[in-house]
Amino acid sequence: MPESRATRWLRWRFNLFPAWRGTGGRIAYIASDYREVRVRLPLSWRTRNYVGTIFGGSLYSVVDPIFMLMLIHLLGRGYIVWDKSATIRFRKPGRTTLHATFTIDEAELEAIRLATANGEPVDRTYHVDLVDAEGVVHTSVEKVIYVRRK
Repeated sequence: MPESRATRWLRWRFNLFPAWRGTGGRIAYIASDYREVRVRLPLSWRTRNYVGTIFGGSLYSVVDPIFMLMLIHLLGRGYIVWDKSATIRFRKPGRTTLHATFTIDEAELEAIRLATANGEPVDRTYHVDLVDAEGVVHTSVEKVIYVRRK
């Protein structure tokens, strides 16, 4: 699905936001329905660590807010959405540009709506991998997101 004018504008603003710029990463794409987001993290002077690979803080920070922001847009103002916890596993040093694709489908949104219908909060777990151009996984991240109806 192509980007809309609104998601293109959001991507542009997000990439200029100082906290995000500090990660060294870039949001490359936001689907017009907010169900898919793609980010890239190049190896550069801003992301390079002492041993010449991508800094672990950059690896985590480019994936940190994405699922939460997607759910905020997808569920709307009637829900409270917060990052609750994260686990990161460094599998291989990043020596080239890495990419991550985040997706949330309608079945997941319906499961959240159903689980929170009675006003009880729910924790949802999401996984994303940072991969190189050949698809080799360099970093795996598991995010736990807290969701509750207002």
